[in-house]
Amino acid sequence: MKNQIRDLLATAYASSVDISSSRSIGGGCINQTLALTLSNGDTVFLKHNDHPPDGMFDKEARGLNLMRKVKKGPRIPKVIALPEDPNPQFLIIEYIEEGNPDSGYYERFGQALAAMHRTTQDHYGLDHDNFIGSTIQKNTPETDGLVFFRDHRLGFQQKLACDRGLLPIATDKKIDRLRDQLDQHLDLSGEQPALVHGDLWSGNTFADKAGRPCLVDPAVHYGLRETDLAMTELFGRLPQSFYDAYREAFPQNPGYEERKQLYNLYHLLNHLNLFGGSYLASVESTVNHFVR
Repeated sequence: MKNQIRDLLATAYASSVDISSSRSIGGGCINQTLALTLSNGDTVFLKHNDHPPDGMFDKEARGLNLMRKVKKGPRIPKVIALPEDPNPQFLIIEYIEEGNPDSGYYERFGQALAAMHRTTQDHYGLDHDNFIGSTIQKNTPETDGLVFFRDHRLGFQQKLACDRGLLPIATDKKIDRLRDQLDQHLDLSGEQPALVHGDLWSGNTFADKAGRPCLVDPAVHYGLRETDLAMTELFGRLPQSFYDAYREAFPQNPGYEERKQLYNLYHLLNHLNLFGGSYLASVESTVNHFVR
């Protein structure tokens, strides 16, 4: 793999470069990550996996490139090199050195995310499926956001959990009822398909040295914009200044505090599928809140 990396870097830089040193970077539970210092003084970020899900790194690269097109959006690392293999085992992207958030950071983050969410198209989904963690994420195009979320977010994860024997029959039936009643809980009036990160927990965002908000590890699609906001609250919560700045830039319909629980049900079901029964109680608590 080292020779392949060296060859790809030489193509990307249009000159011969070597790897001077490498160091491990803390990250997720799916891939290994390294910071590679090159002979020309640059540092790049390497993600690799000996047995990645089919197309995972290709889909990540496409997601990063899509988000990079947004004007005034968050900073997105540039894709430097991706093997042309049928299923690449690594991805090389721009290394962004992490800084410390200053007093205005979260306001800038809210404004930048709002700018990304204003990027739209005429349908929900994407022209290809990708991944949420290591789980396939279905992006089947739909013109109705409720149908998209009901079937390709909740419904897909529900079926996956059932097929794996992770959902009790009673809970499965309650999720069916909840999906049938979704129009009673989601006020999507005035909403348009929004370019969303898709997996916006705190570990996938940070400030660079200049204080600019950065996003990594996307599960990109055109979806319901509040799903990104809800995800920022699933495992802790960002400072209130982030939400205030976002809402000033891109107001929301009333009732978000209820809707966010439904949006995060998608991620709870995904965590149930990824990590097992320890997430079942959280799934059931959310479902029972809406289906008595």
